[in-house]
Amino acid sequence: MDTPYAIEMLNITKRFPGIIANDNITLQLKKGEIHALLGENGAGKSTLMSVLFGLYQPEEGIIKKDGVEVSIKNPNDANALGIGMVHQHFKLVECFNVLDNIILGVEDTKNGFLQKKEARKKVMALSERYGLSIDPDAIIEDITIGMQQRTEILKMLYRDNEILIFDEPTAVLTPQEIDELMQIMKNLAKEGKSILFISHKLEEIMKVADRCSVLRKGKYIGTVETKDTTMEELSAMMVGRNVNFHVAKEEKTPGDVVLDVENMVVASEGHKMDAVKNVSFKVRGGEIVCIAGIDGNGQRELVEGITGLLPLKSGKLTLLNKDITKESIRHRNKMGMSHIPEDRHKHGLVLDYSLEDNLILERYFEPEFTNKAGFLRRKNIRNYANKIIEQYDVRSGQGPVTIARSMSGGNQQKAIIGREIDKNPELLVAVQPTRGLDVGAIEYIHKQLVAQRDAGKAVLMVSYELEEVMDVSDRILVLYEGEIVGELDPKKTTEEELGLYMAGAKRDEVKA
Repeated sequence: MDTPYAIEMLNITKRFPGIIANDNITLQLKKGEIHALLGENGAGKSTLMSVLFGLYQPEEGIIKKDGVEVSIKNPNDANALGIGMVHQHFKLVECFNVLDNIILGVEDTKNGFLQKKEARKKVMALSERYGLSIDPDAIIEDITIGMQQRTEILKMLYRDNEILIFDEPTAVLTPQEIDELMQIMKNLAKEGKSILFISHKLEEIMKVADRCSVLRKGKYIGTVETKDTTMEELSAMMVGRNVNFHVAKEEKTPGDVVLDVENMVVASEGHKMDAVKNVSFKVRGGEIVCIAGIDGNGQRELVEGITGLLPLKSGKLTLLNKDITKESIRHRNKMGMSHIPEDRHKHGLVLDYSLEDNLILERYFEPEFTNKAGFLRRKNIRNYANKIIEQYDVRSGQGPVTIARSMSGGNQQKAIIGREIDKNPELLVAVQPTRGLDVGAIEYIHKQLVAQRDAGKAVLMVSYELEEVMDVSDRILVLYEGEIVGELDPKKTTEEELGLYMAGAKRDEVKA
């Protein structure tokens, strides 16, 4: 007799207002396998996994575990069945520490008091066993996104879950952390755990998954053995056309200096030390300068200092020959700066606003959107939103009136990118601009960045993706422990050499 599947989702249909997110989808997960779920932004992958985890109830279809039909009404039911999930946007309490987040909901108590000693031992043992290095006492809001993700993974392992769902787990990790995670997943599968792995990154799927199921626009396209397919075939299944994996761009012709950063010092959270230490560089019109480095080496503080989210401890910022060191965020925007933030939820969107209101957040006061009496011009806002939605293929169930929170992460990102580029900035600061996007959308965004550069605009990009850094940038600046340790030409360097600079094993002589 055949071994029953660890999980079967049979003929699942899930509808939202204006959209069928999952249209009669069947997915079968074998015990001990890594099964990838691939699809464009908004294809229904996260929705399907949220149904399995009990966050949504399907209108049609059933779920079986080990061949037996089960009812999953909420995440507690899922956990009781041994199903755990690491969400694309983490479900952590920001004012709690790492340990409290991991044990939240399954705490041991004695006479009404929390018993954390054994929990701490178990967490640290899991952390060591799976190479998930964490500080159990660190507060969530003070740690890097990569560290927050490790906390989420440990939350699952702490509950002894045997079905593990990873929703875009590598979107925020450095190349080294990605390699470690791939190994962790393989080790978990060897121990008999069954893994569902949502990803847009085809090379990762080819490297780690046994099988891959593809969704497109809410429909099931097919399941393939990864050893019997290619990245090109998978991308064609996913987007319905062939995709160009490399950025086509002509030789750069840099113009005048747009951004001049001089001796910039930015304090870290809590001002215990300097996160950015005496950094100087220039970005010219007509070039893409990429800040490369392992997450947590001062990139966030550097960007927040430039965009006005954090004050400078010392140093000077010049935009188009004007000193903006002490200028407000709005003034920097009006002078020609646009910012695609790393955390789209915290700094990119007001999640409970409609899509159209999010698209005018930085421009609502302009005459196009507000009349002389101070009232919003709703018709103009609607027309503008429809233009961005069409131009950037932002998929939302109810168009401009869709609440931002209900959109997929990738479509939220496309909306932010459309809003920021449409301002026609002189300087575009883009942090992880393709985070969580599918190959078709990545191809489009890279073209947009190159188009900005070709129009004579300055682009400052921060990326943790080595391939993206090498492919898109004209010049690479490597940040290590808050200092620029190298300036590299992507045409004359290798990923290996770049990796050495990022790890601090190599640095340029200080340049005049």
